[in-house]
Amino acid sequence: MRAVVQRVTNAKVEVAKKVVGEIDRGILVFVGVGKDDTRKDLLWMTKKIPNLRIFEDENGKMNRSVVDVNGGILVVSQFTLYGDCRRGKRPSFSDAASPEIAKKLYEEFCDILSKNYPNLKISRGIFQADMKVILTNDGPVTLLLDSQKLF
Repeated sequence: MRAVVQRVTNAKVEVAKKVVGEIDRGILVFVGVGKDDTRKDLLWMTKKIPNLRIFEDENGKMNRSVVDVNGGILVVSQFTLYGDCRRGKRPSFSDAASPEIAKKLYEEFCDILSKNYPNLKISRGIFQADMKVILTNDGPVTLLLDSQKLF
C-alpha cells in the first residue's frame, strides 16, 4: 500500500462540481493499493499515518501528529501511485490491485480511521470517481509512504 501524505490548511474533493469531502487543518492522504497488499499493509498504514509527527509544536519543531492537533484527515483513492514510468512514455499499472480489491481495502482504511480516531474529522473521496482535489499545502510538507518499505 502506498500513500502520499500532505499537511494542509484545508482540502476538499469535488465530484461533478459537488463537494463530497473536505477538511480544514489536517492531512490529505492519497492512497494506492497494490496487487500484493493485504490487511497487514492496511493496518500498518492506519497506525502510521495518524501518528506522523508533522505538525509544529510551540518551539516550531515538527513534533505533533494530526491526532495531537485535533485535525482532519481527507482520504482520496489514487491507483496511479502504482504507475511504473521506468520504461517507455506510458505508465504501467500492473502492480496496482484490481478495482474490487482496491475498493475493499480503501473503504476499510477509511472505516478503521473513523473507528479508531472518533475525535478527528475523517472525510473521503469517492472510489473510481473523476475527482477534483483542491488543497492548500502547509509548509509545504509532503511525505511518501510504502507499507512494503520500498522507499
